[in-house]
Amino acid sequence: MITLQDSNLSVNMTEELVSMLLSCLEKSPGNLILNLRNVEVLDDTIAEMLVQTQQIFYDKNASFVICELREAVENWLDQKELLEIMNVTPTESEAWDIVQMEEIERELLGDE
Repeated sequence: MITLQDSNLSVNMTEELVSMLLSCLEKSPGNLILNLRNVEVLDDTIAEMLVQTQQIFYDKNASFVICELREAVENWLDQKELLEIMNVTPTESEAWDIVQMEEIERELLGDE
């Protein structure tokens, strides 16, 4: 799990953030929960990068769940029509539940 401490995620942070997130794929099982409880402002580029990175995780059979969005950030993502394609939960506990359910699903589907 990664909890970002910065309140403003700007475009100049994109490359470093992508690198940090993708490094989680090198570990087993490679799942990631990204806690954004401290984030008050997201740049458009960062938001789109999160969507793209989340897809990379799912393409590699790993989970990527974002949790604890502030209401203003959640509303902004919804206005940008990004929220509906992101895997977001209100709490960290629910994010862990999603990761566990997806792991079980991958195990079941992997046996077919």
